[in-house]
Amino acid sequence: MPLTLNPEQRAAVRYTDGPLLVLAGAGSGKTRVITAKIAHLIESGIAPRHIAAITFTNRAAAEMKERAQKLLGSAATAVAKGDEPGLTVCTFHSLGNRILRAEGKHIGLRPNFSIFDSNDVEQLIAGLIGSGDRSEARKAQWAISRWKNALLDPDGAVSAAETDLEVQWAKLYAGYVAAIGAYQAVDFDDLLLKPVRLFEHHPERLDAWRERIRYLLIDEYQDTNPAQYKLLQLLAGPKAAFTAVGDDDQAIYGWRGASADNLARLKDDYPQLKVIKLEQNYRSSLRILRSANSVIANNRKLFEKKLWSEHGPGDTLTVIAAPDDEQEAELVIRKIVAHKFEKRTKYADYAILYRGNHQAKIFEQTLRAQNIPYTVSGGTSLFERTEIKDLLSYFRLLVNEDDDPAFIRAVTTPKRGIGATTLEKLGAIAAAQHTSLFGAVFSPAMRSAFAERHGSTLTEFGNSINKLRYRSEREPAGRLIDELLKDIGYQQYLLDQFEPAQADSRWSTVRDFANWLGKKGEADGKSLMELAKTLALISMLDEQGESGDSLRLSTLHAAKGLEFPHVFLVGVEEGLLPHRESVESGQIEEERRLMYVGITRAEASLTISHCRKRKRAREWLYCEPSRFIAELEQEDVRYSGAKSNLSPEAERAAGQDKLKALRAMLGRSDARNGPATAADPAVER
Repeated sequence: MPLTLNPEQRAAVRYTDGPLLVLAGAGSGKTRVITAKIAHLIESGIAPRHIAAITFTNRAAAEMKERAQKLLGSAATAVAKGDEPGLTVCTFHSLGNRILRAEGKHIGLRPNFSIFDSNDVEQLIAGLIGSGDRSEARKAQWAISRWKNALLDPDGAVSAAETDLEVQWAKLYAGYVAAIGAYQAVDFDDLLLKPVRLFEHHPERLDAWRERIRYLLIDEYQDTNPAQYKLLQLLAGPKAAFTAVGDDDQAIYGWRGASADNLARLKDDYPQLKVIKLEQNYRSSLRILRSANSVIANNRKLFEKKLWSEHGPGDTLTVIAAPDDEQEAELVIRKIVAHKFEKRTKYADYAILYRGNHQAKIFEQTLRAQNIPYTVSGGTSLFERTEIKDLLSYFRLLVNEDDDPAFIRAVTTPKRGIGATTLEKLGAIAAAQHTSLFGAVFSPAMRSAFAERHGSTLTEFGNSINKLRYRSEREPAGRLIDELLKDIGYQQYLLDQFEPAQADSRWSTVRDFANWLGKKGEADGKSLMELAKTLALISMLDEQGESGDSLRLSTLHAAKGLEFPHVFLVGVEEGLLPHRESVESGQIEEERRLMYVGITRAEASLTISHCRKRKRAREWLYCEPSRFIAELEQEDVRYSGAKSNLSPEAERAAGQDKLKALRAMLGRSDARNGPATAADPAVER
């Protein structure tokens, strides 16, 4: 399927003579360029198995994979699975995982190592601190994560620490490294740090991977951190056969270690670097782009560029001043309902974007009151739910019998009569014999240390895991999961633990997860063991499709990479956007880039709102419009929200009456044109 490319896109696709940086402005077709370049490389004689396209989310990887297959056919772009040859399209962390599974033995890692998620890490650090204060553990966790992403080991962290508290965390870092290593586990940051260290100390393995990956394409390059940049450098090698695609104006992840300086480093480290700018926007109207350009022009520039479009001028931007946050929500929802009625659009055409998650609550309340279906981006992942973590503990133990946290959770859920005293005695045996808790189950010392009831329970549990491990590489994943849930009596356990309605809800979640995993195993041709090795890297929010016709609520960070016909950017006030802490720490330019990202999500219309006051802890805080509003292209902006003579209570009641009338009108219209869209049951909570 041929792609139509503009001259700049075509130049980016065809250039393969050295390192290339493609500065891809918002909506300029970067995914199209990467996909077309994959096709061009294959047509030029590079086998798909020697090409790797690296993204930042599973969703982006899936989209790129699908586009490549449509362009070239499934056979030409068969995706690599394990050691099978094929095109590699994955996230940085997934690539690191593949490298460590294959090469980890060179640095003392077994192939079946576990991947600790953030909760596992937090619990481990809390135990090392010896404090019940989880907020302290989270702060130490973030500090260790920053040091790892900056490629600092514990000694380097001690040298880099600037405060007494940071020195304490740096010393804790060494203990954390030893503890997680004893579990034969890694955290997400290790999936970047350890491959770098592996390649630095084992150049022969680096040579093998350079032979395997002969051309690299990096998406969202501006979001890379120092560890990711170093991994790119190592894999690219002297040939520097790579294309980095990014946009310095959309670098919004500095708070989690990403460094826009990596763009500048490319120029320094690769003097032969070619830079191609993509400035034609295929998404937004001219008025939206003029304001986006006007706002971002206030930042210092590494590379000058200006977005333009052939879509025509489009609607005037609207800035609404609301008396307070409750009325802001009502004004925005009322405007959406009226616009939907007038234009005959869908709820899915609208997005409400905000700086912080806490801003969503009042919009959710208003949407529920009006029975408007909505989806919240960045909601709680299924992997964070207690019932899913229970099931995952069994899968983790299948992969890595040294995973003591997984053993403890699995052996005590559902309850088997194994409590803290039994686990302490088993732990003492494990420590004496330098083995894991699971290994201690099968030691002669265990049988002599426990009464028959506890000893037989532990042995039975260990045997059941071993049998499941054997079958997990040979039988369909879906069937084994169903049998596991039945054998451990998990549904009855939920009924014993919770009220019937809550137990049913949790069981439904488990069943949905089990069905999804079974279907994924069947579709990908993977066993339960293979799925279990990668579960920690799978985001259900990336894998799931959108649910019907629903309005989108999202933080600005979660909305990056998305687009909507009609965008409402709310809470655009000093202290919120830009955020107070960012202003105090001198990060105003990153906040401005966040505003730019919000503006450029809009295709046809953009409405910006702010409040005169907000309630915080029963007190009213008076607000100022964000400085970014004054930076918009003022000729394209219409302001509304003059002060009303009504009291706040009367004004709110009048607004609610108008909204109800609009909803009733819309309901009658929907009845004439077919059944109204029901709210997504998962959203009505």
